[in-house]
Amino acid sequence: TFLKCFSFCCFRMLTRTPSIIAQVFLLLSIVLVIAIAVIQINQQQILSPGLKYGIVLDAGSSRTTVYVYEWPAEKENDTGVVSQTFKCNVKGPGISSYESNPGALAKPFNDCLNKVKARIPVHLHKTTSVYLGATAGMRLLRLQNETAANEVLASIQNYFRGQPFEFRGAQIITGPEEGVYGWITANYLMGNFLERNLWRAWVHPYRKETMGALDLGGASTQISFIPEDSQENFNRTLQVKLYGYNYNVYTHSFQCYGRDEAEKRLLALLLQKSNTSSNVENPCYPQNYNTALTMKYLSGSLCTQSLRPANYYPNKLVNFHGTGDPGLCQEMVSLLFNFTACRDREECAFTGIHQPKVKGNFVAFSGFYYTINALNLSGHFSLADFNSSMWFFCSQSWAQLQFMLPKFEEIYARSYCFSANFIYYLLLRGYNFDAETWPQIYFQKEVGNSSIAWSLGYMLSLTNMIPAEGKLIQLPLKPSLFAGLLVFLTATALLCLLFLVYLCIVSRNRKNISHVEHVFIPE
Repeated sequence: TFLKCFSFCCFRMLTRTPSIIAQVFLLLSIVLVIAIAVIQINQQQILSPGLKYGIVLDAGSSRTTVYVYEWPAEKENDTGVVSQTFKCNVKGPGISSYESNPGALAKPFNDCLNKVKARIPVHLHKTTSVYLGATAGMRLLRLQNETAANEVLASIQNYFRGQPFEFRGAQIITGPEEGVYGWITANYLMGNFLERNLWRAWVHPYRKETMGALDLGGASTQISFIPEDSQENFNRTLQVKLYGYNYNVYTHSFQCYGRDEAEKRLLALLLQKSNTSSNVENPCYPQNYNTALTMKYLSGSLCTQSLRPANYYPNKLVNFHGTGDPGLCQEMVSLLFNFTACRDREECAFTGIHQPKVKGNFVAFSGFYYTINALNLSGHFSLADFNSSMWFFCSQSWAQLQFMLPKFEEIYARSYCFSANFIYYLLLRGYNFDAETWPQIYFQKEVGNSSIAWSLGYMLSLTNMIPAEGKLIQLPLKPSLFAGLLVFLTATALLCLLFLVYLCIVSRNRKNISHVEHVFIPE
């Protein structure tokens, strides 16, 4: 056969110089082709297309916070793995306070935006999206004065036209959106959507339960969780898709039940029940604390309109004197809630709003955390511990409080007793937690370096709509050089093989001729 002939010939030719050279070149070419192919495949580097950045302005009722987020541009299952890289509190009140002078908004924003510019690489400024989400403060202003609300938003739009970023608009987000985004943030930071496995790849956690989210803002409060039977409550839940999975989340936002608006309602109620319109005792203020507030502050909001006195003069001052009476404070705070509207229905929060039974662990952030921190509590604890801490705090005088609080600011310090009592009724009587389920609430401000706030959940949802970029593959050899070497070495190997075949054929022909000559030689 040909192979036998080739093997025999090759063996015979081992002593011949041209044959040896051809075989060496053939073997070298084959080895080099295999080696280059293996190196090109195994030594390739998969490079990330880099980072994308996003900026979210959380325009709350009491202040505006700027967050900068980043994520790998290629994303995971259509959602970015987002992390917070910077946070800045804009000086001054919330944007709804600028209703009479929208043009004054620009100056407070400048300081934070200049810091943001320094954080994000200059060449990415034009492709970095900026979103402003306004919450309950602006929701109230829009209900009260839609023209003023639109002027505030227009002023923000105008400001960002002069910035190097891609401004995607200022919008007033709904209460349910705020609740769901807060739920997304809490569970994302707790690792309930994604976790790294042993091979450092992002995977969905196996059978990991999500947490409920409790958010207390200045003008509204939100509760969000996945109920026991999400199918039964399907019409009352919002569907969220993250990292390829769907979640049915129950959420409700209670307008006017934020910490600031609720306290204004208490002050307006105390004024209504007082015998005098100029000097009012407040059992929730610390003993010996005195302050003067305008009637506009008390009754100018949409939330307190129903408590506005007949002789309403916006600029008239009302003097409040703190008595530090925990029992009476608790009694007065309970009047802010309408518990009778539920009519003994089990799945009902307050004001007649349907709410499935609370389930699993919850994280309570924003105003919840700051109040609990003031009571010198943290994490999770028993209801008894909360009650004793609240009672002790509410019994202190104004002078004593100044030494008790780690960070003393009058506007917050005077209100912590009210806030604690408000939280008590909201969680226990409103959301139907009890002594058994209370320790399942974790009061937290942040996880790692990331704040628990609706803005991160907002950014995560938005990354679903931001196109992903493909991964870049860096090869050891340029494709043109790799192809050229393959062609050259393959051609060399083929030429050597053809040369060896030629030598075999020539050698065999010579052998046959020699054999014939030997047969016909006469004796």
